Amino acid sequence: MSDIEIQVRDGVQTIRLTRVDKKNAMTGAMYDAAREALLAAEHNDDIAVHVFLGAPGAFCAGNDMNDFMRRAAAAAPKPGEKISAPSGDFIRVLPTITKPMIAAVDGLAVGIGVTLLLHCDLIVASPTASFRAPFVNLGIIQEAGSSVIGPNRLGYNNAFELLVLGTPWDGARAKEAGLVNYVLPSTEVEAKAMALAHELTGKPRAALMAARRMLRGDPSAIKSAIEEETRIYTSLFTSPEAKEAFQSFLEKRKPDFAKARAATKKAG
Repeated sequence: MSDIEIQVRDGVQTIRLTRVDKKNAMTGAMYDAAREALLAAEHNDDIAVHVFLGAPGAFCAGNDMNDFMRRAAAAAPKPGEKISAPSGDFIRVLPTITKPMIAAVDGLAVGIGVTLLLHCDLIVASPTASFRAPFVNLGIIQEAGSSVIGPNRLGYNNAFELLVLGTPWDGARAKEAGLVNYVLPSTEVEAKAMALAHELTGKPRAALMAARRMLRGDPSAIKSAIEEETRIYTSLFTSPEAKEAFQSFLEKRKPDFAKARAATKKAG
């Protein structure tokens, strides 16, 4: 059971996260299912557009924390070894997708729930959508090429506020910053996203694909950023500060990074 529902109808592939009891926190199986759906569509002329959907009140709460902790506890890779994990494999696919991607966001959009959106072409959100990128708070860094896409799309200051400072954004702030195209009541978000998708499917296909490709430009810088982010991310994954961040999260307390740094110096 992947907790993802894939449907294709009238030229639109919908990728719906259905792990509602966990606010659509992503598991390895969910990453794999989404990745396979995107890749399969590249070779299916019946599909013109992808639409990512969640549930009322929860688009995607980021990584499943238990899965995240298991990977954090795993042995670090050898120098130069490429990380292969469902999340990384999914992220590496995003800049290679040639067909438009749309997202409908209501409620939580955390971590990958935010960085995925930076790869989307149109985003519809509710006023109560909550965009959060707490990477640095967890002792790690941003992902999915957001180091490049974030400043390009949002401007440096907005990207820093979202991805480094970790300030939560609501729908209005996200629209002001250029992340979101439309802010509508929760009951209208999904319908608007689907209407946009069907509008795109009615356009000449070759022109649609070419126009998107030209607007997005060469994806090589994004691909390179993903690899560099992954390298840094991995080196920080088992750092004392990251371990303190994870542990404090599980214990529902404020992290003590100064103590973690002091312990590292003492051990050294």
